[in-house]
Amino acid sequence: MRKYMSAVLAFVVAVGLFGTASAQSGNARLRVIHASPDAPAVDVYANGNKVLSNVSFFAASDYLSVPAGSYKLQVVVAGETDLTKAVIDATADLMAGKDYTVAAANVVASIEPLVLADNNAAPAAGKAHVRFVHASPDAPAVDIRVKGGPVLFSNVAFKGTGDYTPVDAGTYDLEVTPAGSDTVVKAIPGVNLEAGTVYTAWATGLLASLTPEITVDAKAGAAAPAPAPAPAPGNLPVTGAGDSLPFVAILALGLFAVAAGTVLRRRSA
Repeated sequence: MRKYMSAVLAFVVAVGLFGTASAQSGNARLRVIHASPDAPAVDVYANGNKVLSNVSFFAASDYLSVPAGSYKLQVVVAGETDLTKAVIDATADLMAGKDYTVAAANVVASIEPLVLADNNAAPAAGKAHVRFVHASPDAPAVDIRVKGGPVLFSNVAFKGTGDYTPVDAGTYDLEVTPAGSDTVVKAIPGVNLEAGTVYTAWATGLLASLTPEITVDAKAGAAAPAPAPAPAPGNLPVTGAGDSLPFVAILALGLFAVAAGTVLRRRSA
């Protein structure tokens, strides 16, 4: 699936369909993730041109280099060609020399874009970088900690991100707790963090359907495209249909105990 989506994106770039972006010197890198747990497969359009087809839940494209500028991003149910029926209709500004992940987030009834600035700069010798993204709409705010050790990410609520954190390379037993609590509701044993690698851990799925996961997405650390420095971590402002959607109410903390096991997804930058 990733190879197929990458080929589609590469073709679009090759024939110049991204040429309608506002003029900036240099390129940005962009990837798309389907993170809406109850949404059907979707197609993704950029500036009116289809760039991804039939993307299923938590499928992700590889990074593609695109001209920096302003992009109108639209998401429709797979096979739909009428863009006035887009479930996401937003504009994102992509700056030269920076990397971005655009996720289709929230439940389908309230689907919205989540745009992240990615920092894929190479970690220091012997280190890995780890970031956490909370993309489970009905899960409470959580802490992620090392078993018997420090809290890596504190009080991260839905659509929130924990900043990239440098850690020593090695194997760790991680724990998920409700924010501010010592009660472990999800153990994540044996997470191997390799030196020189940048990781993003995603909380995905729905508690109500007993399908949440902690998914770790890994990439070999590499400097962001020249000449701009690597981006600061965190969310970026996005304008469009998703802006006015209400924040999901936090459910009872004990529900998080039904979370499923860890899945490691290794991909090169």
